[in-house]
Amino acid sequence: MGPVVRASVVIVAVIAVATDTSADTSAPAQQARPPPIPKSGPLAQPRSTRQVGFPLDQTLAAIPPDNPQTPEKIALGQKLFFDGRLSVDGTVACATCHDPQRAFTDGRPTSVGVLGRTGQRNSPTVLNALYNKTQFWDGRAKTLEDQAALPIVNSVEMGQPDLEAAVRSLAAYPEYQQAFQNTFGRPPNSKDLIAAIASYERTLTSFASPFDRFLAGDDKAIGEPAKRGWVLFNDRARCNKCHALPDEMPDLTNFKDDDFHNIGVLIVRHHVVPLAHKAEKLVNSGNAVEVDQAAIGSDMSALGRFLVTKTESDIASFKTPGLRNVMVTGPYFHDGSHETLWDVLDHYNKGAGPQDPWLDPDIQPLGLQESELDDLVAFMASLTSDVYQAQGMQELARQRALARTNRPYRDTRRAFRLKTAAKPLR
Repeated sequence: MGPVVRASVVIVAVIAVATDTSADTSAPAQQARPPPIPKSGPLAQPRSTRQVGFPLDQTLAAIPPDNPQTPEKIALGQKLFFDGRLSVDGTVACATCHDPQRAFTDGRPTSVGVLGRTGQRNSPTVLNALYNKTQFWDGRAKTLEDQAALPIVNSVEMGQPDLEAAVRSLAAYPEYQQAFQNTFGRPPNSKDLIAAIASYERTLTSFASPFDRFLAGDDKAIGEPAKRGWVLFNDRARCNKCHALPDEMPDLTNFKDDDFHNIGVLIVRHHVVPLAHKAEKLVNSGNAVEVDQAAIGSDMSALGRFLVTKTESDIASFKTPGLRNVMVTGPYFHDGSHETLWDVLDHYNKGAGPQDPWLDPDIQPLGLQESELDDLVAFMASLTSDVYQAQGMQELARQRALARTNRPYRDTRRAFRLKTAAKPLR
């Protein structure tokens, strides 16, 4: 890791003088009690393909040939998704961190797993995850099958020593013996277990938002503030740089670029150079389970995409999340450090600061007025699917009230300054 070594003295000095206010997660994980496992209710059911804005061709292309969808497999996957018996102590299911009532998130900054263990990453929504080119904040899983397997054997999440232990715990129940036999024609096994969960997750699409109806020609589907926010999104706010590329054919399915960016969140609170040295050996080992453990349960979480690629420019880079249902999937960013969408916009508006040598060049002061931030939030709220509209309206009111009195990331002076040239590392 030559480039990191040569730059280490400069980087450590830069980080030592940083004053960013992001949350510090360098302390050991605290113990908390995992919430009750959510029930599989109406919002957990496979979604209709008749939603306004539903991309049929893209959806069909996201189904792998080696794991075709069947009703029996989807039903088994849904049952497994809500079953705490997949975890080592029976207290955590997939739905613990991906609650349908919360748009398949958990509403926490970072998630709580078995034995009350708290990780260092925010739970992203499973809605529309089938369209992702990679899974997790750092893209360490390429498929939904990989994504389904890793939390089961992560000691901070579901805590099983290996997938076979999870299979043995389920194989003891006649209901699962019969379900696997009916679905796959054989007894429970790890490959079929994760195939079933992934198949269920591929049914969790979410469209039918006011903005979808606006795109379909209903000019009255969204209000004037949301329309102004959509213009800002593609212009002065620069949101489309990551959330709708490329310009000639923007991704309006999820509003993301399937890429990774260092946006200046959290990095200056960690000594990333020694973390990168430590992570190099781990990445070289090629052990996906150990990398997953480091990403969720250690300070190496701050390294982001570097944990996968070992490329210096990927230090503290994280995947661009989609924006659908963003009104109801907070708190925000990979560490859950920002409570409201106004906090998120304050972060971008001020340009993150010069202390981060790997900062994405598109992160720069925006100089947006308060009314323009309000319009951007109105646009993002218009991306809320119909089934979450009532919840979205309540959350918008809550966030707006909070934003009027508490803005920990607001920095008007920095927001309206001219962009300064970045200093070279060498």
